[in-house]
Amino acid sequence: MANFELLSRITSRSDVFGGKPIVRDMRISVELVLSLLAQGVTLDAILKDYPGLEPDDIRACTAYAHAVIRPTTSIGA
Repeated sequence: MANFELLSRITSRSDVFGGKPIVRDMRISVELVLSLLAQGVTLDAILKDYPGLEPDDIRACTAYAHAVIRPTTSIGA
């Protein structure tokens, strides 16, 4: 799946977590997923703990993080 397709899984709503980026309009923030990955939690463990997530959702979170820190990337709404 291309990065632009992955990034389409990341949404933001002002009524959910104050507008922080979330996964597919669910109440699961990109920040949470990235924090779990940084703590060494495996993909399988995250998917087990959050059954609404799909593997591409986790990839989308990492693609979003990359887009945010890469200065030449446009994130689009």
